[in-house]
Amino acid sequence: QLQLVESGGGLVQPGGSLRLSCAASGFTLDSYAIGWFRQAPGKEREGVSCISSSGGSTIYADSVKGRFTISRDNAKNTVWLQMNSLKPEDTAVYYCAARPPTDITTLQAVCAQRSYEYDSWGQGTQVTVSS
Repeated sequence: QLQLVESGGGLVQPGGSLRLSCAASGFTLDSYAIGWFRQAPGKEREGVSCISSSGGSTIYADSVKGRFTISRDNAKNTVWLQMNSLKPEDTAVYYCAARPPTDITTLQAVCAQRSYEYDSWGQGTQVTVSS
């Protein structure tokens, strides 16, 4: 069974940094694109960032460009989201999700912006940015 576990959330002051981790068990991540999404109270879930299965392509929401960096190490079966210059509006529950291979020949996956294109989700980790 595919399982993703997020960690690294917490309380941080504005301007601070956090590094979120998304670890996989039950499967290897190297054929999956991994997306990070977040949901704040009373708001819809939104995409934050994504990295393709090879790591060669990344996308970011405009609201986090220049502040967040997504990376992966397929050997460690882990994806990270480095979040710098955090703002109160970054407060949310952050989820990672896996998108299965989109190319059946190469078994590689490209990023997608829509949450329904990801079929495995973690339980989420809370990030609170407050002074």
